[in-house]
Amino acid sequence: MNIEIERKFLVKNDDYKKESFKKTYIKQGFLNSNKHRVVRVRITDNTAYLTIKGISNTSGTSRFEWEKEIDKNEALQLLQLCEEGIIEKYRFYIKKENHVSEVDAFLGDNNGLVVAEIELNTENETFIKPQWLGKEVTGVVKYYNASLSKKPFKMWT
Repeated sequence: MNIEIERKFLVKNDDYKKESFKKTYIKQGFLNSNKHRVVRVRITDNTAYLTIKGISNTSGTSRFEWEKEIDKNEALQLLQLCEEGIIEKYRFYIKKENHVSEVDAFLGDNNGLVVAEIELNTENETFIKPQWLGKEVTGVVKYYNASLSKKPFKMWT
């Protein structure tokens, strides 16, 4: 079974940009987003993916994830079928020892929200926390991309 294990944090400042070795533009939509599963279409620069994610465990750290690369033109067509609320963001990749952090700087209705994700091999794995890493929001549903597509950051009070 494909299990994704990650922790999610808010980002305190833009210092991550200086440490980034790669920046990617991402556009994604959701064909299905309910509490049991999410079916996502994502285009990153010139590559596209169809991803299915299951329900998170109690801590929000682990969940089933299946991903398949698909044709970019097909992905563009699938985006037309997605639920309302397309997500756009820039993703910055930062390597620290054995881990790569992915920092998402959201655009559009989620502009101003910056979230970092760190993928791990086990739930209890330790990692070096960069100085720009802020409050942990692992398992906080409102920070999931599927939730942000329905209730964007600009609507938060």
